[in-house]
Amino acid sequence: MNDTNLGQRFISGGEAELETIIDLYGEKLLRYATAILCDYQDAENVVQDVFLIAYQNRSSFDGTNLPAWLYKITYHRSINQLKKRKSLWLREISFDQLDKEPFSPALSGNGLGSEALMALSKLKPKERALLYARIMEGQSYNEIAYSTGSSPAALRKQYERAKNKMADYLTTEYQRKELPHEFS
Repeated sequence: MNDTNLGQRFISGGEAELETIIDLYGEKLLRYATAILCDYQDAENVVQDVFLIAYQNRSSFDGTNLPAWLYKITYHRSINQLKKRKSLWLREISFDQLDKEPFSPALSGNGLGSEALMALSKLKPKERALLYARIMEGQSYNEIAYSTGSSPAALRKQYERAKNKMADYLTTEYQRKELPHEFS
């Protein structure tokens, strides 16, 4: 069954189609929301809301590109959650918190080491969302543009900037760890 068939069935379907969608996309959306929010519990709440919103608004869905529609809802719900925290641009976690906070359970299975997770957490939420969608989920700029409301050209530039920020952080952190203790 492809996404278009499932999307069409979801529009007129019910709970069985919703369960199928949850099984297919639940973990992916949870990892995506966790990457944006840096908080596993908030991400779980957002994803639950996403499926509820999708189910309640399934008649407004056009039946094409179900994953992009779900990512769009997840993106906007995650950003709204951050706004509720009043820390949209300031949310960062420390190295000490990385192992304690439930940030890593949803993301650790993706091959990201603790340094990469830490570097990702230093970025702004929108940058995290872009990098995660592009690198980990393999989404095209057009798909991300649909989810975020930005143009593909703007996303390409933002992606390069975010990637460079993350690389700079990783380089700085690596150099800090390599210096003898008397120089750090």
